[in-house]
Parts: sequence; C-alpha cells; structure tokens
Amino acid sequence: MRRFCIALASVTLITQSVFAQQPVKLSLNDCMEYAMKHNYTIKNAQLDVLIQQAQNNQTASAAYPHVNGKVDFNKFNIPQRSFVDGSSFGAAPPGTLIPIAFTVPYAASASITTSMLLFDGSVMIALKARSAALEMVKQSGKVTETGLKYNIYKAYNSLVIAYRQYDILKNSLVYARSLEHDLEVTRANGFAEKIDVDRTSVQINNLASDSIRIGNVLTMTEQMLKYQLGMDINTPIILTDTVLEDRKNAVAAILAEQSSYERVPEFALMNTVLKLNEYNLRRYKLSALPSLSGFWAYGSNYGSNKFSDILLFDKYWANSTLGLALNIPIFNGFARVNQVKEAKLNIEKTQNNIDNIKLTIDFQNAQAKSALKNAVLQVQSQRRNVDLSQSVLDLAQRKYKAGVGSNIEVTQAQTELLRAQNNYFSSLLEIINAEADLKKAHGDL
Repeated sequence: MRRFCIALASVTLITQSVFAQQPVKLSLNDCMEYAMKHNYTIKNAQLDVLIQQAQNNQTASAAYPHVNGKVDFNKFNIPQRSFVDGSSFGAAPPGTLIPIAFTVPYAASASITTSMLLFDGSVMIALKARSAALEMVKQSGKVTETGLKYNIYKAYNSLVIAYRQYDILKNSLVYARSLEHDLEVTRANGFAEKIDVDRTSVQINNLASDSIRIGNVLTMTEQMLKYQLGMDINTPIILTDTVLEDRKNAVAAILAEQSSYERVPEFALMNTVLKLNEYNLRRYKLSALPSLSGFWAYGSNYGSNKFSDILLFDKYWANSTLGLALNIPIFNGFARVNQVKEAKLNIEKTQNNIDNIKLTIDFQNAQAKSALKNAVLQVQSQRRNVDLSQSVLDLAQRKYKAGVGSNIEVTQAQTELLRAQNNYFSSLLEIINAEADLKKAHGDL
C-alpha cells in the first residue's frame, strides 16, 4: 500500500509538472488583453479610479448634514470660584471680595448637534469639479495603457524577429556542419585540402557564436514581454502572429489615416487638467463670498453634590438651540489674492503644455511617417537582396555538388545570404517600430 501511495504521488507530481509546462499561445491582441488584466501598473491605474471615486464621495459629504453626539461627566475637585462684593449682602465692608463656588462637585450632560452647510461658493465649485477629477484619473489610466501597449507591440514583434533569426542561424549551422562533414570525407579521400575544412570550421564557429548571441537576445526579449504582460517569466509561450510581411499591406492605410489631437490620451488628459485649473480659479474667487450654515442642538444636563444622583436621569433638564451662522471673510493677509494669481498662472502654464503637446504630436506624426516610408523602401530592397543571395547560394551549392564549384563559393554565398537576411529583418523591425510610433501619435493604440 505504501509503494502504491508513493507511486500515485509521483504520477501526480509528474502530471502536474507536465500540465504546468504547457505553453501558452499568444497573439498580439491576446498579449494586449492579458496585460490589461494582469500588469500591476494597470491594476494600480484602475485602483486610482476607485480612490478618486472615494475622494469625490468625501467632497460630497460637505453638502450633507453632520450629526455629532457628546456626553460629559465632570468631578470638580476644587471648584472654580467667582468673586462678589461682600457689601452686596451686608456681609462685609464695601470693596471686600468674597469667593463663592457656584458649581456643585458632580455634573453631567449629554447632547446631540446637527449642522448643515447652506451656502459656500468654494464647496459648490468642488462639487462641480468631481466629474472632471474622475475623468482626469481615467484619462491618466488611458495614458498608462497606451504606453504599455506601445511597449508590448514593439517587444512582441521584436521577439518574432528574434525567433526567425534564430531559426535561420540554426538551419545555416546545420548546413555548415553537413558541408564540413562532406569536406572531411573528401579530404580523407585526397580530394580536398585541410584549409578548406578549416575555413568551414571558422564559419561554423561564427554561426555558433551568433546563435548563442541571438539566443540570449531572444531570452531577454521574451522575459521583457512577459514582465510587461504581468506574466510569470518561467511560463512557456508560443507566439502566433509571426507573419511580419503582412505589416507591409497595412502601411498604406496607416499613412493615409488623418491624425486627430482628440484621440491622443495625453492631449485629452491635459485638457481635463485645464478644466480643473479653471475650477480652481473659480473656487478661489468665490471664497470671498460669505458662507452660511445652520445648526440645531438638543441636550440635557444635571449637577449634584452626590455622585449617585448623577444616575437619576429623570432629574436632568433639557436644553435646545437652533440657529444660523454667517461667516463673512474680511481680510486674510492677501492669501486669496495670491491664490487667484497662482490659479491664473497654472491655467496659462497648462495652455502652454497643450500647445506643446500639439507640436509634439505633429512632430511624432511627421517623423514616424518619414521613418515608415523609408523602412518600406528598405524592406523592398533588402527582400530583393535576400532573393538574389538565395539564388546565388542555390547555384553555388549545385555547382559544388556537380564538382564544378568550390566550397569557398558556397561559404561566401551563405555568408552573403545571412547578411542580406539580417538586413532584411532589421528593415522589418524599422517598419514595426515606425508603425508603433505612428499608431501612438494617432492615438490608435
């Protein structure tokens, strides 16, 4: 039975390990959606919205009635004296002050007070500004989301390119080793020289070194992508959007698209900041007006020479107060004047920031479009170079197999093909980066 339990536990652990290592298939859109749910920066941005809603509710509480209760108990060990002229009672000559304690040793009271703000200009503006404050936090979250999607877009496609480069290097390395083996056989038969084998060995070492380098880049890029997604970096993944050539088909539509400031999250955010600054200016201006509040209090109290009498609640005497309070600001040391001045300067500064964002968007649009057009031309040129290099390699391989060509031609042709392929992938990466820049400038991410 014990062996059976151990075997069952082992099978369970192996099964869990196998299932735990199942790779996750991810398209680019899957990555975006996953990050919106698991990235901690996005989670905090979502919490900021809830925090602002709670703060808005706190602001609204200023317009609601406030109710407070209070219970007091006092024991006057040494009661405070009041001084009266003794001649008033005929107890002493005029001018003689007699200390008299009017307070009994024990006293208690209970009261409930209700107050409500009836008019306050600054509070009215704060209530109106709640929706703008909440909108600002949401737009700030949109800015965070856009930045994250921008990074994911570039990291995902960079990883796709790294995978393809790695596969090409592996295939080239396999072919080079096959060629080395053939040369070793040919040399053993006396039809090849050692220099031919050594030349191929140098190419193999270079390809192996490049494979290690690309493999390290691939690992780091994959970990960066998982980090941005909020995913465990040990989780194996499979990328499904690997046909980068399709990006070229969408370039024309992206270049023809008209940009709009309103779609860019940073522009919308700054406009909301301007609106809040305008509310702030109105709040400081209205703070010069009087504020009016109403209050009502009800309570009862009792005092005695005996502590036990304090608990006789039927002896307590009720009291009640109802009133209005008008607070009229007269002079506060020029604080309000300087607050108004500061608010006006902040409005001017925010307007400058809005104008600067417009210039930035225009500049990013122009730069990204220019980079995208150049990258498209480069891709077309490099694609032709890849095709030509592949044709040269195919011809060199056929000649070598037919015995009318040398391994030097094959090695050189393979080196040129790898160089052309690297240039081609670099051009594809430029298209992807320029496309990401243009989408961000358009507010399409």
